[in-house]
Order: sequence, then C-alpha cells, then structure tokens
Amino acid sequence: MTEKKVMCFGTFDGLHPGHLSYFRQAKKYGDYLIVVIARDSNVLRFKKHSPKFSENERLLAVKNANLADEVVLGDKDDIYKVIKEKKPEAVCLGYDQKADEDKIKTAGSAVRILRLKPFQPDKFKSSIINLQS
Repeated sequence: MTEKKVMCFGTFDGLHPGHLSYFRQAKKYGDYLIVVIARDSNVLRFKKHSPKFSENERLLAVKNANLADEVVLGDKDDIYKVIKEKKPEAVCLGYDQKADEDKIKTAGSAVRILRLKPFQPDKFKSSIINLQS
C-alpha cells in the first residue's frame, strides 16, 4: 500500500499556533505530510517584503515542530515544480492563501485541492503578529 501524500505551502515567518493547526488539519487528508517553505526571493516577489527569518531558519522551525514528514524549500523559479516532483494526492491551502488553483491542477493532474479552516485568525495570522512585533 502506498502512502497518500498531502502537501501544503507557506512562508511560515514566525511559526505560530495557526500554522500548527494548518499542519494538523492537512495531515488528516493523508499519511505523509510534505511542507514546502517559500524561498526568500519568492516571499519578496509575492509579498513585496523580505521575511523576518531566512528560508533556512523557517525550514528548521517547521522541521522542529515535528508535524511534517518532510520539509523542503520551494523552487526559486517554478513554485509549482515541487508538485510535479513529489506528486501529492492533495494540496491543502490556508483559508486566506492566494494560489492559482488551475496551475496547481496542471502541475499535478490527480491532485485534489482543499481549503482548510482558520484557527483564531483574529489572533494567529502572520500579518497581524508581525505588526505587533
């Protein structure tokens, strides 16, 4: 029997309970959770600001949370490349995560896209937390 792989993406710039909830929810949709960490250059490109923590610091923080089976850095040029390489059965997106769902489906033809529930979004949302610090 093959493991059912599920994947989620994010910056995870200052890991907080909302992120941990996201990982736990995603894990329920498969047997093997792959978390993809956004590259510093892509955070700057998409969010128009640099992350507080480096991609390697963020990768280590997610690994140390011990909720993912595999934690990888995304590709600098093709953010969908990891879907083609890892072939997850499901991609879990955060409730407010912007993503091109058509491109996700194109990258992984059998991939199911799931939107996960927020966890106290008025308290545990990176944009709010980063404003307070």
